[in-house]
Amino acid sequence: MKLRIQNTGITTALLLLLLLLLAIVCGVSAGATNEGVTLVKGEPDSVVWVVQLSDLHFSVHHPNRAQHFAQLVGPALSLINPSLVLITGDLTDGKSKDLLTMKQNEDEWVEYRNTMDAVIERSGLHKSLFFDLRGNHDSFGVPVVGGSFDFFSKYSINGQLGRNGSVNSVTLETPERKHLFVGFDSTMLIGLRGPTNLFGHPTDQLLKDLDLELSQWDSQSEKPVTKISFGHFPLSFSAPSSSGRTLEDVFLKHSISAYLCGHLHTRFGKNLKRHHQLSNHVSSFQKLFQFNIHQSSFESNVNCSVGAPPVQDFWEWEMGDWRKSRAFRILAIDRGRVSYADVDFKSGTKHAIILPTFPLDSRFMLTSSCYHSYECQSAPPSSYETIRALVFSVSPVVSVVARVYDSRSGNLDLVVETHMTKHADENSRGDLYVAQWNYKAFEDASPDRFWLQIEAKDHMGRSTLSELRPFSINGYSFQLSWSWKEFFVMGCQWAALYYPLFWSALSFMLIFLLFPKALLGFSKKIYTYKNFITNKGLVNGVLWFLQELCRVHTLWFGWIGYLFYLTLFPWFIGQVFTEGKNMVYMTCMGWVVETNNGKGKHEFVGSPDIMVVVLPHLLFVVLPAILVTGALTAEGAIYREQMLAFIGKKKDDLHVGSRKLNGNQRSMVSDVHLGKRWIRKLLCVVCLAICWKHFMNCRNLLKAYEMNPVLHFLGYGISVPLLLAHAICKTRNAE
Repeated sequence: MKLRIQNTGITTALLLLLLLLLAIVCGVSAGATNEGVTLVKGEPDSVVWVVQLSDLHFSVHHPNRAQHFAQLVGPALSLINPSLVLITGDLTDGKSKDLLTMKQNEDEWVEYRNTMDAVIERSGLHKSLFFDLRGNHDSFGVPVVGGSFDFFSKYSINGQLGRNGSVNSVTLETPERKHLFVGFDSTMLIGLRGPTNLFGHPTDQLLKDLDLELSQWDSQSEKPVTKISFGHFPLSFSAPSSSGRTLEDVFLKHSISAYLCGHLHTRFGKNLKRHHQLSNHVSSFQKLFQFNIHQSSFESNVNCSVGAPPVQDFWEWEMGDWRKSRAFRILAIDRGRVSYADVDFKSGTKHAIILPTFPLDSRFMLTSSCYHSYECQSAPPSSYETIRALVFSVSPVVSVVARVYDSRSGNLDLVVETHMTKHADENSRGDLYVAQWNYKAFEDASPDRFWLQIEAKDHMGRSTLSELRPFSINGYSFQLSWSWKEFFVMGCQWAALYYPLFWSALSFMLIFLLFPKALLGFSKKIYTYKNFITNKGLVNGVLWFLQELCRVHTLWFGWIGYLFYLTLFPWFIGQVFTEGKNMVYMTCMGWVVETNNGKGKHEFVGSPDIMVVVLPHLLFVVLPAILVTGALTAEGAIYREQMLAFIGKKKDDLHVGSRKLNGNQRSMVSDVHLGKRWIRKLLCVVCLAICWKHFMNCRNLLKAYEMNPVLHFLGYGISVPLLLAHAICKTRNAE
């Protein structure tokens, strides 16, 4: 009996141990889903390729987006035969026809599901190869994941396949290496309506799960591992977690090859790429701004000793949008080297697509490991000995030619023209073309001296050219600069900039108002227009300008009160979810909403997303309004002095200490001079422009959050126009 009990206990312990091991192997966790390992069969065994799409924005108001997607993407996927298809967010649009109301529309999700079903069927690919992610548009007005308005969980491919975790991963394995792809959803846990739903909000738990998934092969794989992560938001639009940790920290820790994202669209530029590198000498300013695509150049001194720590860096590649640009990306990993080609479907179907996989583009694809491998000769020479390219063609290809150009003379001089041969195999997944070359002849310290272009011709005589791209065998990167729009969206860390910008703007306006008041209160020296005329100078002019506003007490106290109102009190009350009767209020810290536990606890949600409302109001409405108010009072002071000179009265003819004109004097002056105040008229036009800007902002917010302008919006909406109107009235006469 005792033996039987012992055996039963041992059996139970073994079962529990097996279950624990199974859970570890399968990667089971609360926030992560591991799809396991997919064996990539067929030649070429050194290359895998995937397709990325982003920002589809299927809309009931723009049915052509889904129609074109079904017509173009299905056949393209059938031709390319990728190992994975990654759709990185904003699957639906969630906007009204006037683009002002942003919430979920189930009809758009039904259209997305039907379109994807048609694309999958036409492509011939298995549904499990598709990974779609939630974007900010897919979370507009979704109060809780899994709720009645979370249509992503119901209609998306990930939702249908039970990929409910915030982090999902899959490994593509070839005979030579493993390729780990990790996707994650960093949208708001409490999804607000737009426009205050703009940033990614990774939690500490999400970062922990992401870290775990990226490290799953670190100690288990004998083969080298290439790591790719994909999400919706660029890192410039991703907030830190509550503990201050960021996605960049996790990616640098694992030195992933690339982070693939969307969100920004191509209207901001074509070079929405960014190189991140870990450095011990980064100032606080450099953490907020990166002025070029490359964070820093590679060090000339390379440590090739065994056990030397590798340089931690990765690429961030934003791909554009399907919404207007019809963007489509093919990404390939050839012997660990990651490259991509962007395809523009605005002009229709493509009869051929060329993706060079080696040598890499020195502008956007080289990492420090490329430079290190070449300098330390850690990569086998065979990996450099061939030019390599994937060619996808509707018709049989009869010739593929690689051309190398030398730009030293200032022109592109052809130095190599060689025919490429097909890497043939009966079980080929795609066509890889290679050409032998003397790579050592192209060693050069310049990253953009040599340029590569590949041409493919099919049996119908049609020719297709790849993009002309610079390359560097040595691994030197071409330091490319952003345009100002590209820098604005990729080089600025907006989540970290919100509060510094907010408090800087607020402090400037308070100093503008309080400093001259302090001078009047604590200094006996009074700055007037007459003093400025007598003793001209920049300081006297500025101080006179500032003090004039302080002398109009109702205006000064009005602006001070409004600034404190914006800082301490709710701006307005609105509906932030798709449906519901509960209205919540917004402050400069965020929207105050009740947490999901329903126990009456409230928290601020939507920071720094609210910056799209707060900063434009402060910088383009309040600040100009205060400045133009000061200008009106200064113009009024000039007018008053001119009137005194015109009447020819002395100072003692006025009421003692008031410098006011009597009624008859004002009437006479107004008849003669009121029509000549051109500066005042110009300032009044500026006031109208500010009011119009403010009115349009208010109109957009009223529609976005379904507000009543009297009950929910009064203080925010009418304060600026009232203060400007009061300023115009107070400075009309020479008082």
